[in-house]
Amino acid sequence: MLTALTADYRAAGFEVLERLATVTPEGFARFTAQQPGVRGGVLLATCNRFEAYLDVDDDSGAAAALQGFAEAQSGQALDGVLTARAGTEVAGHLFAVSSGLESLVVGEAEIAGQVSRALEAARAQGSTTPDLERLFQRASRTSSAVQERTRVGAAGRSIVRLALDLAGSRITDWRGVRVLLIGTGTYAGATLAALRDRGVEEIAVYSPSDRAKRFASREGVVAVPRDELPRRLGEADLVIACSIATTPILAAHHLVGARARVAHPDRQLVVDLGLPRNIDPDVAELPEVDLLDLETIGLHAPLPELQATDEARALIEQAVLDYRADQQATAVTPAVVAYRSHVFELVEQEIDRLRRRGEATESVERAMRHLASVLVHTPSARARELATQGRADEFSAAVQALFGLETAAPSALERDEPLAG
Repeated sequence: MLTALTADYRAAGFEVLERLATVTPEGFARFTAQQPGVRGGVLLATCNRFEAYLDVDDDSGAAAALQGFAEAQSGQALDGVLTARAGTEVAGHLFAVSSGLESLVVGEAEIAGQVSRALEAARAQGSTTPDLERLFQRASRTSSAVQERTRVGAAGRSIVRLALDLAGSRITDWRGVRVLLIGTGTYAGATLAALRDRGVEEIAVYSPSDRAKRFASREGVVAVPRDELPRRLGEADLVIACSIATTPILAAHHLVGARARVAHPDRQLVVDLGLPRNIDPDVAELPEVDLLDLETIGLHAPLPELQATDEARALIEQAVLDYRADQQATAVTPAVVAYRSHVFELVEQEIDRLRRRGEATESVERAMRHLASVLVHTPSARARELATQGRADEFSAAVQALFGLETAAPSALERDEPLAG
């Protein structure tokens, strides 16, 4: 059974999400491995949200255990913050998330990559399962369809571009802006592209993890070594931080010292896209510096009601129906396989008996195997029909009653039942 505990910027706020960012894929994988009744899990944590997807036994109590784990890791009480989802609701939510309909900036393109990387991280930790694989792969296909076929895909902006739109109220000529980019990950790449779209020419990059040289060589920008950071920081008109560092990289005293070093005459704009924060909030207290963080950017994000389209929601609803149909077909597969194996095994036993008696010819064997195929065709087709009606358990029960074959029962997601308790 698939279940999820989720929190986004609307329910939790950025301060709580920042604390939840201490839950790492490695720690989450250890939780899934040690928790009874949990088969696996995928953690999706971004600057907008914290989401944990689990493949669990019906009565595992995993949701409560996961909340306790997240509270212990973050030091944050989460009652009223996390939302539990189960059944088809899990798929509908993830499909909407991966399509950008639940983002701070509706239609943002970055979230699709984040969903894919969450699955890759779970694979690397060995915590994914076939059911989770199918869920996340379907989410990626749904996201692609929404981006390609709806106005959300055409009009959606990223958090990076929204931040630069806001910065545009302070910057009159982008071509002359000196930019210091802190970080070399996915957001750094998106930021670099957005800056170049605006005509920025002077871009330097610094990485707390010392990856700046490789990034700079690949992207054609200037790498900043650690000993040159104060000078570059002091000279920059615009500082954009989007590192995965877990503690603030820059604080007010760094900027004060850097500005004094080069006698920077103008105001500086600092944009913090990190979660946890890359920039200490005390930077906002400096009279010569303006700080844009995720919370401030969120106040200017377009209302979802104005951007989400009926076409996108309709695509997601159809994707959920298709996913549910696939899950229902999967539910009946063990019973169908067991029945087919039983019939063909009986036929092979009879062919073997005829061979021992010298009565088996090639035409007889071929005819008997053809008869077996005919015998299993109608029940197999009927099984698929029952599955699409949510009645896979009836076929499984019939196979067990008639032939004594044990088959796996459909999960709560396949029956579309709510979480136990």
